[in-house]
Amino acid sequence: DVTAGQEAEAVLLAFPGRRFAGKVAFVYPMMTAATRTVRVRVELPNPDGALLPDMYGTVAIRARASRPALAVPDSAVIDSGTRRVVLVEKGEGRFEPREVKTGRRGDGFVAVLEGLGEGEKVVVAANFLIDAESNLKSALRGLVKDGRAEAGRGRTP
Repeated sequence: DVTAGQEAEAVLLAFPGRRFAGKVAFVYPMMTAATRTVRVRVELPNPDGALLPDMYGTVAIRARASRPALAVPDSAVIDSGTRRVVLVEKGEGRFEPREVKTGRRGDGFVAVLEGLGEGEKVVVAANFLIDAESNLKSALRGLVKDGRAEAGRGRTP
């Protein structure tokens, strides 16, 4: 996450060999959904007046150190909108849905902060099929009482 006060360094097209050190002054609250970008205002000291309006360049913002975290591929996390679940392999073709708390995302991976242990295997492909089959089996179990299906009350056409 980028926050106000973080160190930044700019290299401008007009001065390719010169680096300008500054700090993040403001992070705009809106993200552009299409590009998943956020606008940031960086203040750069300009004692010699070299920096002028409408100059272009690249800014690097130094990330704060983060603690190591367990990470899984993005495709392993089923996000229902209200909760996030991974399917953990239990052996012999069985899987357990497990709610997880996720953190940062990047490069096709998501950090898992809670709910999963190191070394546990998770489904990373076709998990929606396993989840759908699990929901179907659960629904079918609800139709069965005492080991047999209830008789339907409809008529055959």
